Amino acid sequence: MSRTALRICPLCEATCGLVLTVDDGHVTGARGDRDDVFSKGFICPKGAAFGAVDSDPDRLRTPLVRVDGELREATWEEAFDAVAAGIRPVVERYGPDCVGVVLGNPNVHTVAGALYPPLLLAGLGTRSLFTASTVDQMPKHVSSGLLFGDANAIPVPDLDRTDHLLLIGANPLESNGSLCTAPDFPGRLRALKARGGTLTVVDPRRTRTARLADRHVALRPGTDALLLAAMAHVLFDEGLVAPGDLAAHLEGLDELPAALDGFTPEAAAGACDVDAATIRALARELAAAPTAAVYGRIGSCTVPHGTLASWLVDVLNILTGNLDRPGGALFPQAATGRAPRPAGPGRGFALGRWHSRVRRHPEAKGELPLAALAEEIDTATVEGEPIRAVVAVAANPVLSAPDGDRLDKALASLDFMVSVDPYLNETSRHAHVVLPPPPPAQSPHHDFAFNALAVRNQVRYTRPAVPPEPGRMAETEILARLVLAASGGHGTDPAAVDALVIDRTLGKAVRDPHSPVHGRDPKALAALLTGENGPERRLDMMLRLGPYGDGFGADPDGLTLRELLAHPHGIDLGPLRPRLPQLLRTRSAKVELLPEPITADLPRLRAALDERPGGLVLVGRRHLRSNNSWMHNVPVLTGGSNRCTLHLHPEDAERLGVRDGEPVRVKGAGGEVTAPAEVTDAVRRGVVSLPHGWGHDRPGTRMRHAAADPGVNVNQLLDGSLLDPLSGNAVLNGIPVEVAPLTAR
Repeated sequence: MSRTALRICPLCEATCGLVLTVDDGHVTGARGDRDDVFSKGFICPKGAAFGAVDSDPDRLRTPLVRVDGELREATWEEAFDAVAAGIRPVVERYGPDCVGVVLGNPNVHTVAGALYPPLLLAGLGTRSLFTASTVDQMPKHVSSGLLFGDANAIPVPDLDRTDHLLLIGANPLESNGSLCTAPDFPGRLRALKARGGTLTVVDPRRTRTARLADRHVALRPGTDALLLAAMAHVLFDEGLVAPGDLAAHLEGLDELPAALDGFTPEAAAGACDVDAATIRALARELAAAPTAAVYGRIGSCTVPHGTLASWLVDVLNILTGNLDRPGGALFPQAATGRAPRPAGPGRGFALGRWHSRVRRHPEAKGELPLAALAEEIDTATVEGEPIRAVVAVAANPVLSAPDGDRLDKALASLDFMVSVDPYLNETSRHAHVVLPPPPPAQSPHHDFAFNALAVRNQVRYTRPAVPPEPGRMAETEILARLVLAASGGHGTDPAAVDALVIDRTLGKAVRDPHSPVHGRDPKALAALLTGENGPERRLDMMLRLGPYGDGFGADPDGLTLRELLAHPHGIDLGPLRPRLPQLLRTRSAKVELLPEPITADLPRLRAALDERPGGLVLVGRRHLRSNNSWMHNVPVLTGGSNRCTLHLHPEDAERLGVRDGEPVRVKGAGGEVTAPAEVTDAVRRGVVSLPHGWGHDRPGTRMRHAAADPGVNVNQLLDGSLLDPLSGNAVLNGIPVEVAPLTAR
């Protein structure tokens, strides 16, 4: 029997609404939901392939437990018995920091991934946290923390109202947006141009987004911060600084010109390989636009000065008066976020509260660099015991972190490892226990993380489109049981985890004088919560306490889970609105333009003015039909342009004796790989490009389609030594490499 069901797509950050066709319990089709309040029917190839992703025959359906060196199918009870028996002895003998927790990108795409990892960390008591953030966006978290006092207060471009958009290191026509949740990003950019706006793209590659731009600037990879600093210098030098109403909320504006002294367009031009006149034009156009927004993404984060580049993106928005105003860059307000409270001083944001054991990397936002995971496992020091156990949740760092070969060996040496993953992949193959979550159609969906980055305030929730198959366990229950097994509560009813969170949250809320439930009885409030299970009750609680919530009856028109379920296509909460100074959590209660870590790092950027790297440098690449290493096992999402090839410019190819389609050897500090050459003028001279997420050729995996066309792991070209010092983010772009035909000696 055929029916339809609604589902928010979890396959990228666009969070589009889908209408699924379900036949006999299986998803057989997917189309865009025209009634969705946010995506309005838009769908990309990944969303259209939802059914194929959902029904991949290589998805694990039962837990696996290692017995006599081999992974064998087991019951859920056997699996969690093994988890408790494997983790607790490590904690008790060596201490909690000897258990590393590794969280992958898919965590932010699921309800379970949002609700339970903080409880897992608290239950273990470990500081050894590694996530995909430090091979992606950590510089933006750090710069936001330093500027605004909150590492999660990330302004996004007001795409639908801006007159001028400057994108640096971003390719949203392929990525669908990142740290800027916007269904139909391509359509929004075309609408910008149709209303007479200007699109400028700064990228060493002529991407699909760059081809749409009014101006494309192909800078030298890794020099993003120099370009932005030179633009800021022009604004001061030519009297174009006009923060407007922001001025009252700024600290350090008068000192900023001296901090940027020397970053003239003429000084930066050689390093950036962008002429001074173009740099001046970029700054003048930004200042002259009625409204404008600067938006930087992964290309400007995964470079040696990633935090400074992220900081300068917001500095330019501030200097032109475009931060926190319609048409500029604004702070979204998610329905599950904290309710507004009076403006005033906060705790601020601190870096380096603890350090990694081997190379003493400072923590950032509670995390250590993913690039340091291997050494924290395989290197003995006098500073303490190495990591002896790992809990990996939706993570595949063998492919996503630098020097996967070393990490591969390190994981094999662990005393114990548990992996929550639907696949036996390059990382989970090392686990002693694998806990597979159900396919996405069998899970609920609410975007806790991405609604805090959305270009329009809205809220949506979808329950599972398909009932769980027999023998499946909900991902929320898997993680709740994992929390209990890791913290010494194995055997306790997993519902107790959610109940404890509700009790603690409401208990704290009633003691908070700024809370809408201040002074009320937490038990009586808990009795008002609705939902079919603990996770839904927690969602209801967060909605009620949030900025649009009913305050547990205080506002009859406020938001609740019941109200959200009555609107299956979502509830539109309106355009982004100014939120300063209320959201600031700095100690000064102002935007702190020159925090000490930034000023201390500026000399390193100034030294880069004289750098002129020779030879070829490597940049990454993203495909529309892919998301990191997730989807290469789905035939409909591979092939065509989604191939693992090395892009290089025709002039470089001729100089090196490389022919289109022939294999080439690419060598970096961490190793070498061989990939087919794809000669194209889409990359500038001196730059080569390999996509990330490939390298599915290791034994012991169960991903048949991916293994048939494995590609190569671009991160194997890195040795993990290059990091942005402020954020610990791996430097993945602008890496020196050597390229030669495979036949060359």
